[in-house]
Amino acid sequence: MPRMIRPRLMIELAAGDARLTVHPEDGGRLGRLVVAGTSLLQHHPSRGQMGWGSFPMAPWAGRVRDGRFRFDGLNYRLPINLAPHAIHGTTFMAEWEVLDAGLDHCELQVALDWPFGGTAHQHIHLHERGLNCLLTVYANALPMPAVIGWHPCFVKPISADLEFTQMYRRDLDHIAVPVLIDPVPHPWDDCFTGPLAPLRLHYPGLTLTVSSDCDHWVVFDELDDALCVEPQSGPPDAFNIGGAARLEPGDLLQRRMSFQWATEP
Repeated sequence: MPRMIRPRLMIELAAGDARLTVHPEDGGRLGRLVVAGTSLLQHHPSRGQMGWGSFPMAPWAGRVRDGRFRFDGLNYRLPINLAPHAIHGTTFMAEWEVLDAGLDHCELQVALDWPFGGTAHQHIHLHERGLNCLLTVYANALPMPAVIGWHPCFVKPISADLEFTQMYRRDLDHIAVPVLIDPVPHPWDDCFTGPLAPLRLHYPGLTLTVSSDCDHWVVFDELDDALCVEPQSGPPDAFNIGGAARLEPGDLLQRRMSFQWATEP
């Protein structure tokens, strides 16, 4: 008999004229986000795991140089998934457990697959004028470093308001180093701090504002059809250059990301 293939689990949320899909088995990511007929997120899995939707990054965000770091006097090696580096944590490749799901919200959880253990939890709430995401990482039995964030891959807007006070210098390996400089002209695949104004993406008939209590933002605008604006709790390679949180057993690291949209006549 032919082998039966089980469809991937998908949660559909709705609020007003906004529709959102959430994909627990594909890294707990947001998939298709459509508001008043306008698609805001790239939603084709054929783009690869790092190129579609909006996925949570934990327990690190961005690259860890050569997948290596030192913590509490011991050396650690992470799986390499963008040679020669480890990038974006483990959760975007994991299958998340659904704890709760309703018409306009869901809650997901996953164990962190790395030497320190721990868990990640996210709450997603869609409403008529926007979307709220809450991401929390918990340390369980062991102390651990942590950086968390999101990687939304937006449909390329007509224009974008993305102005910051400073950016991290990158070396020849495209890794951030702990030196802050004045922002340079794009194209960017860079980490910034200090937004000068609300971060806004402009589409025909709709403006999207992206906000977060994260203090670092990676912007990737080198593709013709996509723009990534990624809030993070620390810089790329924070395990090596500094900026990661230290969590003792029982501690948590929590951040928020919100989208707000305004339609225009």
